[in-house]
Amino acid sequence: MPVVSLDNTITLALSVRDRHASADWYERNLGFQLLAHIDEAGWSEMRTNTEGVTLGLGEQSEPAPGNTVPVFGVADIAAARAALEKVDVKFDGETETIEGMVSTATFYDPDGNALMLAQDLSK
Repeated sequence: MPVVSLDNTITLALSVRDRHASADWYERNLGFQLLAHIDEAGWSEMRTNTEGVTLGLGEQSEPAPGNTVPVFGVADIAAARAALEKVDVKFDGETETIEGMVSTATFYDPDGNALMLAQDLSK
């Protein structure tokens, strides 16, 4: 039995220099649909052609190519984090919250690959 229960969604987060230009590229070339540009968070989301999979574009001045972070949706981020910490999963800092939007927490697998939990606060 898993330590945490995940939603049936996943967001693949990429770092990009210009979210708006990248969103246009993904729409034009792969047929993804823009869901939102959240300028105050430096974030854009796109619906992919795969049910339950979203592409997140995080704007950074110097993006790290090849650094894709799977973001797993959870109903209760505090409970999910506590359950993973109880089995010695390592987290990168505190849970971050953008009020009314999302709470996120980055953690690592045994090989040091970054993964993230996210709780949607807009509902």
